Amino acid sequence: QVQLVESGGGSVQSGGSLTLSCAASGASHRDYCVAWFRHVPGKEREGVACITSNGITRYIDSVMGRFTISRDNAKNTLSLEMNSLKPEDTAIYYCAARQSAHPCVGTSLVPTLYKYWGQGTQVTVSS
Repeated sequence: QVQLVESGGGSVQSGGSLTLSCAASGASHRDYCVAWFRHVPGKEREGVACITSNGITRYIDSVMGRFTISRDNAKNTLSLEMNSLKPEDTAIYYCAARQSAHPCVGTSLVPTLYKYWGQGTQVTVSS
């Protein structure tokens, strides 16, 4: 059973930066596809970024050029560097993982494909 714990959320002014971290335990992070999602009450859960075992990344258009996802397989950690933050980035951010038969080689931001989820960390961006 994979356990994921997010950290690094907080409040920041528009244009500021935050870096989120996700620590994984219970299984090798390298063997899982991992991603960041975010959720705002009343709206659908949204995939933000994902990364394969070998570091291939995918982002939604709204964060391209501003966010960077990375993973450290040796440390079983996942990060999301967020720059030029906007009020519309305000949400609870979750890291998530899905198992694959081989080290993850694909990218998907479909929430239902991800089995393991962290508890979330709040990001608030003020104007």
